[in-house]
Amino acid sequence: MTADTKTPLEHVKDVVNQLKEMHHYAKNNVERLTAQWMLFDGDLKKLKQADRIENLMQRQGELHDALVTDIAALEELVVELTPKEEDASAG
Repeated sequence: MTADTKTPLEHVKDVVNQLKEMHHYAKNNVERLTAQWMLFDGDLKKLKQADRIENLMQRQGELHDALVTDIAALEELVVELTPKEEDASAG
């Protein structure tokens, strides 16, 4: 099936799957950044670079949170777009 022949439901499901993958990586990135920050906090502060890493951690965390919100909204749309059983049996 090509992109041209996919239904809106299939497109939404594809996007949800891609966002879930991004969410997984965003969570891992937050954890890695946090671990790095904790390991090198003292050195980074001495070099006046701690704020740079803290900013990245915050922005990555915001992306993670936004993905959670958008995934939930799109999953609701999947439910709305999914044909109901009685509709399927009537046709």
